[in-house]
Amino acid sequence: MAVGYGRASPACPGAPSRRSARRALLEKQGRQPAGGSLPVILGTIVIDLNPNLLQIGPVLVTWHGVFSLLGILAAARIGQLLLRDYGVPADRIYDMAVWMVIAGLIGARLLFVWENYQLFVGAWQRIFLLNEGGISQWGGIFGALLGGYLWCRRNGVDYRQVLDAAGPANALGFAVGRIGDIINGEHHGTPSNLPWAVDYVNPNTLGEPGKSVHPEVAYELLWNLLVFGVAMVTYRTFKRRLPPGVTGLIWLAVYAAGRFFLSYLRTDSLVFGLRQAQWASLAMIAVSVVVSGIWMLRRTPEKVESEAAPVG
Repeated sequence: MAVGYGRASPACPGAPSRRSARRALLEKQGRQPAGGSLPVILGTIVIDLNPNLLQIGPVLVTWHGVFSLLGILAAARIGQLLLRDYGVPADRIYDMAVWMVIAGLIGARLLFVWENYQLFVGAWQRIFLLNEGGISQWGGIFGALLGGYLWCRRNGVDYRQVLDAAGPANALGFAVGRIGDIINGEHHGTPSNLPWAVDYVNPNTLGEPGKSVHPEVAYELLWNLLVFGVAMVTYRTFKRRLPPGVTGLIWLAVYAAGRFFLSYLRTDSLVFGLRQAQWASLAMIAVSVVVSGIWMLRRTPEKVESEAAPVG
C-alpha cells in the first residue's frame, strides 16, 4: 500500500458542492462540463477524477500510490521473465526488487529535497513526511540502480545482466506509474489549446483548475510504452551480440533523450537555461554512451558469448 497526496474537503450543509461550483464555472466559460469520472469534450479534456482513493485511519491511499505499486510489480515480473535467460531464480529477483524499491524511494526523496530545499528550511522533519508527496523520478532511477548494484555484489550476480533486463522492465513500470500521475494532475504542463489539452477540476487535484495544459505525463506514458517495445526488441535481438549491460544502457540513453525533450513542456524552474530534469537527462546520456563504449572496446566476441551464458 502506498501513501500519497490528498486534502480533506469537508462538505458544508446547505452549500453547493465544490464540484457543482466548478461545473457552473465551466458552463459560464462556455465549456461543456462532463459527468461521471472521466469527462471528455472537444477542445479540452476535463478531468474530474479524485486523486484520493480511500482513507484507512491516518493513511490516505491514492491512485498515484496504487499505480506506483502496480508499476513496481509489472517491472519485477518483466525482470523475472528476462533474467530467467541468465539462470537467475525468481525468488532472488523479488529479493533484489525490494532492495531496488527501497533505494529508489530514498533516492527519489533525497533528490527532490535537494532540488526544493527551500521548502524544508526550518522544517527539516518534513523530509520524512512522504504522505505530503514530493519525489524525483531521476532520483528514483539513480537510487534503484545503486540498490540493484549493491544487491548483485552481495549475491554474486553479474550486475550488467540485471541492467539489461532493467531496460524493458523499468520502461513498462514507468508507463503504468504514469497513469497515477495523469489522475492526480501532477507535473503541470505548459498552456495549450490543442484538442487533447487537459483541465483538472476536481477539488483535490494537484493540477491547476481553469487552465488548459499539455498532458505532459500522458506523453511520457506513450513514450515509455514505445521505449518498452524498442527495449524488448533490442534485448531479444542483441543480448547475445553485445556485452552484458550495453542493451540496458541503450534503454537508459533513449529514455533520457525522450525525457529531455518532453521536459520542455513542463513548468519546472530553469537552471542555466534548462530544467533540472534536462540536466539529469544529459548526464545519463553521456554516462550511457561512455560506459557502453568502454564495455564494447573491452569485450571480444568470444567473451560476449561466455558472459551472456546462463549463470550456475
